Order: sequence, then C-alpha cells, then structure tokens
Amino acid sequence: MTAKILLTSFNTWLPHQKSNSSDDLLVKISQIQSLADSVSFLRKLPVDFQEAPNLAIAQINQIQPDIIICCGMAESRSKLTIESCACCDTDMLKTAVNLEPLIADLATTEISHEAGKYVCEALYYAVLKHICDAQLSAKCIFVHVPILTHQNTEKIVEDFSLIMRRLTTCGD
Repeated sequence: MTAKILLTSFNTWLPHQKSNSSDDLLVKISQIQSLADSVSFLRKLPVDFQEAPNLAIAQINQIQPDIIICCGMAESRSKLTIESCACCDTDMLKTAVNLEPLIADLATTEISHEAGKYVCEALYYAVLKHICDAQLSAKCIFVHVPILTHQNTEKIVEDFSLIMRRLTTCGD
C-alpha cells in the first residue's frame, strides 16, 4: 500500500514578500516525476488563525492521509526546521514522529522546539489536536522553510524529499 501524503503551504502575508518559501518548496516538490499520485497538495493557505486550520482539517477529513507535512516560511532561518511541538495557551502537543532518525545525516535540516507563536503554530497545534481527538493514525510534522535561493534550493528539496520518503517507510 502506498502512503497517502498531504502537503500544505501558506500564502504571503507581508507586502515585501513576492512568494512564500513554503509554497515555493511545494512547487518544486510537485515537479518531481517520481512522486506518486498519492501526494495531495493544499497550497497557499490563508495566513489566518482560524481559516488555515479549518481548511487543513477539512482536507484531512476528506482525503484521510497517512502522513501530513505542514509547511510554513521562516525568513530568518537558514535551514529546514522540523518543529517538535506546538503550543496553544498553556497546552503543548508533541508530534508522535521520532524526529532524530528522521533528520539523521541531513545537511540542511534541524529540529526546532519553537514553532513561532504565529499562524504556523496555530495550524500545527490544530492538526495535532485533531489527530488526537479523532484518534487518527496519521503522522504529522511541521516544517519551517527558509527563503529559497540559488545556493540552497537543491539541498533543501533533496532533504525534504528524503524526509517524505523516510516518513513513508519508518515504523514510528
């Protein structure tokens, strides 16, 4: 059985942004010929604390993915960062995915324990809570994507592709 994967990205939210690096990455990923038809894209989510989670959860309920990778832009970061947890007020939810082996030997990826206190974290928290409340078996991670440049794009796409492949084959 091929794992069903849902990838999400955000739209821009500041006037100086020509694009959102999370969406730029999903465009690159969608161009990989070897990707199975089992990958679904929910691109350019609105940067809105309620609408983004509502749209993502509706898509999760509709396609019932095995793996959910939510992506957001982190302009100040230089590497892909996988968030270990998300908070809402005093409540914290952790991903059930064992992140250490997931990023082992990846050159441009690290683990973060601070999802940003913005819409990215609100989306991640809502999706993790939905998975728990609905008792879904889906694996979910949130990946912050740095601005893509000529120097880093190839390595970031390579790391992200490996992360997707590892999630489909690991027994977490």
